[in-house]
Amino acid sequence: MEFAGQKIRITPVTEHDLDFISKIECDASIWSFEETVETDTEKVRDKYRSHFFTVEEKPYAYDFIIRRLEDPEGEPIGLIQMWSYVGHRKSWELGFALLPNYVGEGYGSEATNLLLEFAFNGLHAHKVIGMCNAQNVRSAALMQNVGMTREAVFKEELWWNNQWTDQYFFSILEKEFSEQRGRNSDDQAGFVK
Repeated sequence: MEFAGQKIRITPVTEHDLDFISKIECDASIWSFEETVETDTEKVRDKYRSHFFTVEEKPYAYDFIIRRLEDPEGEPIGLIQMWSYVGHRKSWELGFALLPNYVGEGYGSEATNLLLEFAFNGLHAHKVIGMCNAQNVRSAALMQNVGMTREAVFKEELWWNNQWTDQYFFSILEKEFSEQRGRNSDDQAGFVK
């Protein structure tokens, strides 16, 4: 299963992607707003391998590589993922990261829209949430850009740069997503088998 938009496609992470995943996950400059960054590449590989599943299994997490459509080699430019937040409530949490050279080009927003489409239309989610360090202006802007609403500020939630800092909590409901898609019916994003 893969999903394609106008500029990018997202493809499930496979064993062949683990070198890229390890590189991006262990790069502290990419995760500069996180409290901690894993530096052990084998731990990263094992974490992602644990998300691989067979058709019979119900996945806890979905991990995708972001690739530009215009790149015939399909080199990865980022990662977008979603994991079960509260299973019985049908809610999922999302996360994303792009290589620095591709930030600000709309790739993150398009990948997030594709992931939301999968969450609501493929997984029948009720709600998708996202959280970010309050200092992470780009991440907050991306979530707002795709129609998520900042619901809360968790005061001094994160120990970051040797001080307590706030964390933003964003969400979008299935009905909000459907209404937004209805207003943007010319959206070209969709499933590719």
